[in-house]
Amino acid sequence: MKYDVIIIGAGAAGLMCAMQATQRGRKVLLIDKADKAGKKILISGGGRCNFTNLHITPEAYISNNPHFCKSALSRYTQWDFMALLENSNLHWTEKTLGQLFCDEKSKSVLSMLLDNCQKATIQLNTSVENIDHQTHYVLTTNQGTFQSDSLVVATGGASIPKMGATDFGLQVAKQFGHKSINFKPALVPLTFHQADIERYFKDLSGLSIDAIVACNNQSFREGILITHRGVSGPAVLQISSYWRKGDTVVFNLLPDLKASDWLLEMRDSNPKSELKTVLNAYFPKRLAIRLADTLLDKPLSDSALNQIKKADLITLGKKLNHWALTPSGTEGMRTAEVCVGGIDTNELSSKTLESNKQKDLYFIGETVDVTGWLGGYNFQWAWSSGWVAGQYV
Repeated sequence: MKYDVIIIGAGAAGLMCAMQATQRGRKVLLIDKADKAGKKILISGGGRCNFTNLHITPEAYISNNPHFCKSALSRYTQWDFMALLENSNLHWTEKTLGQLFCDEKSKSVLSMLLDNCQKATIQLNTSVENIDHQTHYVLTTNQGTFQSDSLVVATGGASIPKMGATDFGLQVAKQFGHKSINFKPALVPLTFHQADIERYFKDLSGLSIDAIVACNNQSFREGILITHRGVSGPAVLQISSYWRKGDTVVFNLLPDLKASDWLLEMRDSNPKSELKTVLNAYFPKRLAIRLADTLLDKPLSDSALNQIKKADLITLGKKLNHWALTPSGTEGMRTAEVCVGGIDTNELSSKTLESNKQKDLYFIGETVDVTGWLGGYNFQWAWSSGWVAGQYV
């Protein structure tokens, strides 16, 4: 079978690319090894699809070339995708930090995309076994052989392998002489050595607080959640994309206070109050006790403030504002929402997403070394990069 364009991967980027290419009159084959298109769209945002963010900026993306994403993001914006939903009579709600969720749930977003891809041939349960290129691209699959002038790789990253995710895109890139940055889990919970778990987090799983989490000159203020293996929550997921093995992560547990001054003021105004009671104003009771008993290497939770040395209160306050811990690792690809890494952007055109080394070969979406923050940023990169490639294939 001969097509103008074959797109491998029927996720967000692949569907957007197919939609744009068919609107230009191109004969498109969209293939995926899964039994359903858009599986990650369906599970996004707990089934409500956090489809974009009001505050899309290039600074919210991680890449070895931070300028690469600018062209695509400026040419197909969050407002363009919102207009697409509006044209299909879909609605949305803004949640924290500009995150937009579809009121009609993820299924409706996927249905809208599929409706706009009706002119494309979508073939599921199709695994690519070989790709060859002489004058055309020839794909050998478990469903037969297909030929095209252009080939688009939209197979995503390797996160959530139980959904069939692999590094297939990097393998294709390597075949055609491209460099890649190996995928690493991102937007993923952090884990800690057992000694730290026993000391700080044991029996506190499920507790959450608002905090600033910082690493490698980047910081985020959102919720953190204690787990049985470490910490999670939006702020931790965000910082995990910047964390590297061996790095220290700093937690500011009282971001609105200079904690040392506050503790000394409380000592003057409520000298007989126990430390755990004072900390309970800002922390869940069990966490307040744990912090009071562990941060200074001596148990102080039951001590009245006037029984605690001022120097100790000052040191405790500094730790509450600057608690440095070194994670042992992450929960890995199993729970990572996305990956950092991908096809080296220096070998792609930022204008078209076409390879600089192989004519009519395109890479889009998470397969490329562009990773967004939590909160709809990665979907926007999928829409924008898919739209761009769809204008040229």
